[in-house]
Amino acid sequence: MNTPPPIIDPLRVLVVDDSALYRKLVSQVLQEADGLEVVGTACNGRVALDKIQQLRPDLITLDLEMPELDGLGVLRHLQDNHSSVGAIVLSALSAEGATATTRALDAGAFDFALKPTSKSPDASMAELKESLIPKAHAFAETKNRSTAKRAATPHPVAAPSDQDMPLCPTRAGRVNPRILAIGVSTGGPKALSQLIPSLPANFNVPIVLVQHMPPVFTKSLADELNRHAKINVVEAQHGDMLQPGTVYIAPGGKQMKLQRAGFSSSVVISDDPPERNCRPSVDYLFRSVAEIYGGDVLACILTGMGDDGHLGCKLLKRRGAIIMAQNEATCVVYGMPRQIVDSNLADCILPLDKIGEEMLKLTGQETAACR
Repeated sequence: MNTPPPIIDPLRVLVVDDSALYRKLVSQVLQEADGLEVVGTACNGRVALDKIQQLRPDLITLDLEMPELDGLGVLRHLQDNHSSVGAIVLSALSAEGATATTRALDAGAFDFALKPTSKSPDASMAELKESLIPKAHAFAETKNRSTAKRAATPHPVAAPSDQDMPLCPTRAGRVNPRILAIGVSTGGPKALSQLIPSLPANFNVPIVLVQHMPPVFTKSLADELNRHAKINVVEAQHGDMLQPGTVYIAPGGKQMKLQRAGFSSSVVISDDPPERNCRPSVDYLFRSVAEIYGGDVLACILTGMGDDGHLGCKLLKRRGAIIMAQNEATCVVYGMPRQIVDSNLADCILPLDKIGEEMLKLTGQETAACR
């Protein structure tokens, strides 16, 4: 007799926004989606905290600008109290909204979705469905995976030691990588805020990076990372000549690739179409990296949903590049790295806090940071 599949309860969502119109729109969009249940709404952060206690939601959608207690205040309260409630921030497509959202992600928000810009309710709901529902489903998948793991491991398991972590193989006689290429999506800003500041000022290769984000937000992310990093972090511009010790982040809403420029490489920014619904796309960037640098590449896929970067890593692997993947336990969403791991493309699978150290070793750098 076949065992029926386990029943997964709908994800319980609390909608938090000081606009009655947005509360109505967001609630309706969520309620119409499979696997989601709106359990209540709140008009500001104070009310939200009370309702979180009363209704026990799994997830909140969170406006950042609210009276009495704003969205950042709610996130800090949840973080201070080690709450398991997730948060998806609803952000305006503006410089101010991007800056606030970057800080919200750093304060523990799972992800963000853009507020609709259309004037008609139907068009606004269509925008919300496109931007919000995939993020809510990704959170639900992550939560269900975590719950299943806890159920399968009822007794605490000791954390693995350094010796238990699979490291990249030593490659005797191998030329050190001439470039580091990184792909990341959901959970990326938080991961990058840990990884990039761990790299020393004298990091000896350029870094090209795709973080799935809309326009404006990548500039805010670059500025925020640059404030805390020892190396230089910029939103890439068309014609930039790659320099060692600089991170070039692909602009949101654009495609970025590299082209040869004498003995170096330069950045090409274009309006080429999305790939796998992504612009910027990791695959798009990695193809050009493979064409120019061949196997002299260190590529790294970090947390994110979807499979962008899979085809690019396949191509790089055929050229002899070293491929790193973030491990499942430290990913916000184990989607992009899973594709690399399951396809046997990863030379090493590491927790986030070990990735920077291994990057230093693989680029031949001996610093105090990796001792």
